[in-house]
Amino acid sequence: MFRIVAAVGLPLLFCLLMAFQPKTKAEKKPNIVLFFIDDLGYGDLSVNGALGYKTPHLDKMAAEGTRFTNFMAAQAVCSASRAALLTGCYPNRVGMSGALSPYIGVGLNPEEETIAELVKKQGYATGIFGKWHLGSEVEFLPLQQGFDEYYGVPYSHDMWPLHPNQKNAQYPSLFWSDGNEKGKEIKDLEDVSELTPAITSKAVSFIRKNKSKPFFLYVPHPLPHVPLSASAKFKGKSGGGMLGDVLMEMDWSVGEILKELKSQGIDDNTLVIFTSDNGPWLNYGNHAGSSGGFREGKGTSFEGGQRVPCIMRWPGKVPAGRVCNKLLSTLDVLPTIAQITGAALPKAKIDGIDFTDLLKGNEDVNPRTEFLYYYRKNNLEAVRKHDWKLVFAHPGRTYEGVLPGQDGKPGPTTENNMFPKALYNLTRDPSERYNVMEQNPDIVAELEKIAEAARVDLGDDLTNNAGKNRRAIGVIKKK
Repeated sequence: MFRIVAAVGLPLLFCLLMAFQPKTKAEKKPNIVLFFIDDLGYGDLSVNGALGYKTPHLDKMAAEGTRFTNFMAAQAVCSASRAALLTGCYPNRVGMSGALSPYIGVGLNPEEETIAELVKKQGYATGIFGKWHLGSEVEFLPLQQGFDEYYGVPYSHDMWPLHPNQKNAQYPSLFWSDGNEKGKEIKDLEDVSELTPAITSKAVSFIRKNKSKPFFLYVPHPLPHVPLSASAKFKGKSGGGMLGDVLMEMDWSVGEILKELKSQGIDDNTLVIFTSDNGPWLNYGNHAGSSGGFREGKGTSFEGGQRVPCIMRWPGKVPAGRVCNKLLSTLDVLPTIAQITGAALPKAKIDGIDFTDLLKGNEDVNPRTEFLYYYRKNNLEAVRKHDWKLVFAHPGRTYEGVLPGQDGKPGPTTENNMFPKALYNLTRDPSERYNVMEQNPDIVAELEKIAEAARVDLGDDLTNNAGKNRRAIGVIKKK
């Protein structure tokens, strides 16, 4: 040993020894855990003001991370919203709209690049445990979209023969999906009660299996989308009825996954994102969540339909106990994850914006200043710049003026109501009640220009514009 030291010298020997040291945690690529909760309203977390029950794990996550209060789902309905999250594109750019019915031969085009596909090229293990709803045929399932593992349901669990609105339901039977294979049938509400615990168990196992390498874990919980059902451990325990029980169990699930990250010693190297696909389905009454005081809910382009809860946590990277009011969207998750993981962006055009600097605490940046509110097949119903929102005259759903349903059965909604053109200042009027168009003609003109550019790019059925840059949905070719 002394001869080696004499020959090479202490400084050089130190460098040689360090070169063969294992990489530290700081040098490893960060893990990503992405929760995407179905129909969770802005007001459904106790940290956002929910009453009657508690969500302590999410409250703690907010205390240890940043709560984003101006975070927008890309569209207020299941399949479209999920397509946007995973591709970083407005759903109409990739041909998606609405909530896809089972086995109709269309889905997210396999040529689109998902978050899973991008990080997989960087050596990430990828898993999804929960609801997919981007095409139920094998050609469209997650294993064909960049995921290594998949266990969950292929579409919403109300698309089954027991749907309360379907006396003679034509929906097929619903089965768990295990990879590309059908698993156990989900026959009744007792089977629905197994969704959250089974998904949680699979997610925890995925973390244990992949703790020594970077991973992307996507957990799109099917509940609290109706029909509601909680497992025996939580049923009747929240003090907030069935909805409270379901949300208490969802909160438990988040806590179990966060606990596993700590147990495996990878908590400080994991970005955890928690958000929702759209606002609450309000006509389900006591089985629906809360919009937190924003106007309307799921299926509308008012704030109650698209502004969703969002918490992000990454110890040492994301400031703790912070509330950020900057405008962001689910569109922005893909480019931010790409930046954090070193992945290349998709080759095709996307609409998301990297907000890494803002995420890490730089409040001087405003990565997103504009947002487009599309709904139905391709209706541009509103545009936004900063806190100004211009709503265009459009037909739509409203929950106002009718009594909601009770105990799992829906009340009526008014469809094709014609909403008038209006300008709202979301700082002073977040509930969108006071039309200030006449007082702000310059603002209206500025927002009209944003809308015109959007109509050229993505189109607008309300003004009969096709759009130049829309891509095709995936279609199974008939043999």
